Amino acid sequence: MATPAVGSISEQSASLVKALGVSDLTWLYLVAVVNLNVIPVVASDGVRVLWLWAAVILFFFVPQGLGVIELAMQTPGEGGLYLWTKESFGDFHGFLCGWCYWLTNMFFVPALLVFITGITTYAGGASLSNNKTFYFLLTIGFLWVTIAANVFGLGVGKWVNNIGGIGGLVICGVLMLMAAAILFNHPSLMHWGGVRGLPMSSFGVMCLAVVGLELGPIMGDEIRNPRVTIPRGVLLGGGLSVFLYIGSTIALLSSVPQSDVASVQGLLQAMDKMSAGLHLGWILLPLALLMAASLAGSTSAWVSGSARILFVCGLDRYLPKALGKVHPKYHSPYVALIMFGFLASLIIAMSFIGASVKEAYLTLLDLAVALQMISYTYLFLTLLRRVFSRSTPTRCFPRLLLKIAAIAGLLTAMLGFLMAFVPSGQIESIFSFEVKMIATLAMFLGTAGVLFFHYSRSPFHDAQANVHSR
Repeated sequence: MATPAVGSISEQSASLVKALGVSDLTWLYLVAVVNLNVIPVVASDGVRVLWLWAAVILFFFVPQGLGVIELAMQTPGEGGLYLWTKESFGDFHGFLCGWCYWLTNMFFVPALLVFITGITTYAGGASLSNNKTFYFLLTIGFLWVTIAANVFGLGVGKWVNNIGGIGGLVICGVLMLMAAAILFNHPSLMHWGGVRGLPMSSFGVMCLAVVGLELGPIMGDEIRNPRVTIPRGVLLGGGLSVFLYIGSTIALLSSVPQSDVASVQGLLQAMDKMSAGLHLGWILLPLALLMAASLAGSTSAWVSGSARILFVCGLDRYLPKALGKVHPKYHSPYVALIMFGFLASLIIAMSFIGASVKEAYLTLLDLAVALQMISYTYLFLTLLRRVFSRSTPTRCFPRLLLKIAAIAGLLTAMLGFLMAFVPSGQIESIFSFEVKMIATLAMFLGTAGVLFFHYSRSPFHDAQANVHSR
C-alpha cells in the first residue's frame, strides 16, 4: 500500500473550485467518449461490425463503468486512477499509471486538433486546406484557446466541454434522421446479409474509442457531491455514448453503401453525400461548425484530465512541485495546463515537418494506444485486487459482478495493448515499425522510472518517511 502524504492530495487541492454537476459530467463523458472520426472507420467493415460493438461494450465499456464508479466511491479525490493505483500497488505504480495516462494524450490531443483544423479548412474552401502555414497556425491557435479556457477555471472550461457534447449529440441525431429519411425512400440500401463474422481489425480502434469514463474521478475534488454525481454522470454519459455510437454506425451503413464507406475520409463527407441526396446542401456548413465544436470539447476534456494528472504528481513531488500550483484568482492548476500546452505544441510542430514524419506520427499514435491500455490495465488490476480482498468492502455493486467486470476488462485491455503492435497498411517496414514501437515504449517507461527514482530521493519524501517511521 502507498504511504499517504504529509498533507493528502485532497487537502492540498482544497482550493480548487467545485464546478461540475451531473449535467456537466454527463456532457464531459459524452464529448470525451464519442469520437466522431471513428464512426466511418468502423462502419467500413459493414453491418457485421455491430457484433463487435456489442462485444467491446459488454466486455470493456461496461466493466470500465462499473470499475470507475466502485473505485471512485472507495477512494474519492483529485487524481482518480492515479490515486487508486497508488493506494493498491504503491507510489511507483501509481506514478507509472499516471505517466502513461497523460502521455497518451500528448499524442491524442494533437490528432484531435488537426481534425478540428481540417474541418474548419474544409468549410473554408480548398485554398485554405492547401495552405500549410495557415493549417499549422490555426491548429496551434485552437490548442492555446483551449488551454486558456481551462486556466480560467472549470467554471469557464466546462462550457467548452458542454457545448462540444451538445454539438456531438446534435450531429449524431441529424445523421440518424437523415439516414432514416434515406432508408424510408430506399429500404434496400441496408444489406443485413453481412452480419456474420467479426472484423477483428477494428477491435483496437473500438476499444480506444470508448475510453474516457475515468475522466470524472480524475477531477474528483472539483465535482459537487461526487458520491451522487459520478455514478449518475457515468450512467447518463455512458448510456448516451453507446446509443450514439451504435445509432450512428447503423445510420451510416443505412445511407452509404459499404463499398463507399471505406473511401469516406470523415463523417462530414458522408453527411455531404447524404444531404445532397435529400437536397439539403445548405445544412453542411452548420454541421461542420458543430463538428468543430464537438472536437474542441473533446480536446478540452482530455487536456483537463491530463493536466490534473500532472497536477497531482506535482503535489506528490514525483514531478516538479511547480506543477502542483493553483492559480490564486481562477483556482485552476495553471502551471500543469501550460506545461501540457507547450509539450502538445511540440508534438504538433513535429507532425508538420515534411512528409516523412507521417509514418513516425502513425507510430506515435500506435504508442498512444499501447500507453492508454497500460493505464487501463492498472485500473482493472486495481479493481481485481480489491474485489478479491475480503478486507475491502464493496460500495456500489455485488462482489461477484465486480470480479467478472475486472477479469473481462483486464483481458480486453491486454488484448488492446497487443494489437497496438499490429502495423497499419500505411507502414512500409514492419520490422522498423516493431523496433520503433518497442524502443520508444521502453524509452518512455524508462524515463518514468528515472524521474520517479530522482524525485523520490528528495528531502520532501525523506520527511514523509521520517514521519511514518515514528
